[in-house]
Amino acid sequence: ALALSAWKQVGTTRWALRSNPSSGNLHPTEGYLLLSPVPGFTTAAGLYHYASKEHGLELRAEYVAEIFSRLMNPFPRDAFLLGLTSICWREAWKYGERAFRYCQHDAGHAIGTARIAAATLGWRMLVLDDMADDTLDTLLGLNRLEDFKGAEREHPDCIAVVWPAGTRAEDTTGARVTLPLSLDPDVVQTLARAVWHGRANRLSHDTPVPWEIIDVVSHASRKTESDGRVLELGGRGPAAERSSATSPYPGQPLAGQVIRQRRSAVAFDGVTSISADSFFTMLSRVMPRVERRLAERPMPWDVIPWEPTIHLALFVHRVDGLANGLYMLVRDRSKVEPLREAMHGEFAWTAPPTCPAELPLFLLVEGDARRSAVQVSCHQEIAGDSAFSLGMIAEFEETLQAHGPWFYRRLFWETGLIGQVLYLEAEAAGVRATGIGCFFDDPMHQVLGLQGTTFQSLYHFTTGGHVDDPRLTTLPPYGER
Repeated sequence: ALALSAWKQVGTTRWALRSNPSSGNLHPTEGYLLLSPVPGFTTAAGLYHYASKEHGLELRAEYVAEIFSRLMNPFPRDAFLLGLTSICWREAWKYGERAFRYCQHDAGHAIGTARIAAATLGWRMLVLDDMADDTLDTLLGLNRLEDFKGAEREHPDCIAVVWPAGTRAEDTTGARVTLPLSLDPDVVQTLARAVWHGRANRLSHDTPVPWEIIDVVSHASRKTESDGRVLELGGRGPAAERSSATSPYPGQPLAGQVIRQRRSAVAFDGVTSISADSFFTMLSRVMPRVERRLAERPMPWDVIPWEPTIHLALFVHRVDGLANGLYMLVRDRSKVEPLREAMHGEFAWTAPPTCPAELPLFLLVEGDARRSAVQVSCHQEIAGDSAFSLGMIAEFEETLQAHGPWFYRRLFWETGLIGQVLYLEAEAAGVRATGIGCFFDDPMHQVLGLQGTTFQSLYHFTTGGHVDDPRLTTLPPYGER
């Protein structure tokens, strides 16, 4: 899920690509595994850091097996933990204060690619969303100052539990169990007294330029305590995991190949269109089916234990059989009226004639939307030369009031998860996609008629016929290059 997918080379310059997308291909996201002993793989229970270049695990802390078993006792048999962190400096040296936002997008991308990769193996995954960040710091060793002396700071993102489908939490009897959405902090403190290995390396020769706003927002959005929340699981789980991993697009590759071939487009040809059926299929894949219990929602929407908050404002340019214009995909039907009331009163809100009835897609205004799409995406032509582009609109103010400032990061994780699904759906459909981190949120709000902070644009995205750079040579990710 976090591995290299290829190397690119032009002349004597070479750089790596990964399965998970990242703003500027800078990859601030780090991955950790917390594992019990696995015969033929690991000899000790412990915390391992994933090294993508080597495609291997580095032992950070060796645990007493009995204590680690206490930590994992509430979870299904053979479960393990996946931790994600961010090193903001990897983005900040180039993007400045936007780096914090980009790190959260990338955390969402990583959650998505890990959940989808797990599904191809018949595994389940759930973000433990009730973890206090201090506990996560302790668990992953991020507060061990001696291990990060002279190195750039690493921030906690999240921890997720991964387990084989069909185990205790979802047996054939349909019995239901509850899973905690956090880990026992006392056991975490005991594990932290383990023997630790390794030190973080420094990324930059020079002292990083301080971006105070990143530190301010990072501190303000920390989760300071656990609420003891649990989640009921059981039944048979998502339908996608009871089916084969075949593509919905005839003649297209299976999931593993799609994951490995995913690329971020750098330019579009301004000509290629997609069929309406492909367009509707892509949009159906980002529908979380909020009417279902979480465990029964389609993969990957069973991975985030909160009610979805993101909707898509779409600029349609080249979709065969569909009028060009501005559309809205409402990912929770109960939010149609609040969105309608918040937007321009003259919007049509009509369902396209060929749109499946179960897809809450609405035409707002028909016309050529290319210029508007380009303007709101920092004048980037990729937003208008594609088949369609979009802005992800969050239910912002009420969500933060309901949960607290710590939920701010979760909003971006959800947009990144949506982006990862759209990346893979584009590849499966024979086109390509890319996230757009640079956009003008206020002009986007003006296009829609949004005022205040009730709704907020958090991420843009675009999909279409890509233009390859003939100067580049593609090399395999591992082995001889």
